[in-house]
Amino acid sequence: MALTINISTPEARAQLKPASEPEKKPLIGLTREELAEALAGIGVPERQVRMRLRQLWHWLYVRGATDFSQMFNISKGLRAALDEHFTIARPEIVEELVSEDGTRKWLLRFPPRGAGRPVEVETVYIPEEGRGTLCLSSQVGCTLTCSFCHTGTQRMVRNLTAGEILDQLLIARDRLGDFPDAATPDGAIVPAEGRKVTNIVMMGMGEPLYNFENVKKALLIASDGEGLSLSKRRITLSTSGVVPEIYRTGEEIGVMLAISLHAVRDELRDELVPINKKYKLSELLKACRSYPGLSNARRITFEYVMLKGVNDSLDDARELVRLLRGIPAKINLIPFNPWPGSAYECSDWEQIERFAEVINRAGYASPIRTPRGRDILAACGQLKSASERMRKSERLKLEAMMIAGHGE
Repeated sequence: MALTINISTPEARAQLKPASEPEKKPLIGLTREELAEALAGIGVPERQVRMRLRQLWHWLYVRGATDFSQMFNISKGLRAALDEHFTIARPEIVEELVSEDGTRKWLLRFPPRGAGRPVEVETVYIPEEGRGTLCLSSQVGCTLTCSFCHTGTQRMVRNLTAGEILDQLLIARDRLGDFPDAATPDGAIVPAEGRKVTNIVMMGMGEPLYNFENVKKALLIASDGEGLSLSKRRITLSTSGVVPEIYRTGEEIGVMLAISLHAVRDELRDELVPINKKYKLSELLKACRSYPGLSNARRITFEYVMLKGVNDSLDDARELVRLLRGIPAKINLIPFNPWPGSAYECSDWEQIERFAEVINRAGYASPIRTPRGRDILAACGQLKSASERMRKSERLKLEAMMIAGHGE
């Protein structure tokens, strides 16, 4: 049975208050150079900028501070100046759901930007033995319209900023107890039992490589050794195949790469993953072969959703092996996660196992991904749909109450 956690108590709101002052510039997501400019801009003397930058970086990304008042080793005057001009408040957590398998999903609301409206995204945490993976969103909505993906049916609103991408990681660490207690200056850098969030994957809402600059900034900050300090080998960026930015990802970010492949023939991939009409399989695989640092220890992951009678034949499996020959690769087979209105069915389990056997015999690892968080619609391709349906239900209830009221 899924659990909804109530975070509407006064104590919870005090800890997780939304950023309600959009006129203040967010500091989360600024590069070191941008943060130094921000400090200089509020009058920090040039000779102090480097020291103050180091202190701020530590408080934001090692200690997880959410209020300038927590920064005890910064003078009261500077804290007041920071609070006057900037914000480090977290976005609002609208809802937190916990699956029966331990998967957590947060619906986050970000404040307006400019003349825009508040926007919402979903972030998913998947606990496993010895590790915990956080699935981050890069866009509000999606432009790709992949036919098997529910997220792709939702309109594109805007790109997330680097700060909004990082906020998802910071909130997860807040909620999981992954930051030391800010009230104890001598506290450990991470909890005694180790980190809950050990890996992050850019596999949530949106196409990360259509938001390249913000994703790049966020991931470079996440992997900074003096802050959040996640190894680049524990960060995976998943793309449907934006070929020019695959080259840039390898050169400028250097994280692990995952490809949403899902078909071995151009005509079928054109239907399942429409970006294939722009970047064909041959171009995509050429970019993969050129990805820097590939080895048996640093492989590209190819994601392959199993659709009954569509892409799951043994001929498809053999062609997949042929296409990937020479690329250090792992092939994740993903049982299709159903959603209302979908035209597809999940392949039979026996067929998935036969498909995997063909790939295994060719020397590739082909784990069958165990669906996680299906009961809270947190599985691959299901993000955002639960919150949309919830609000539709609430609207219908409100309309019924209004009608009943007029009847009286």
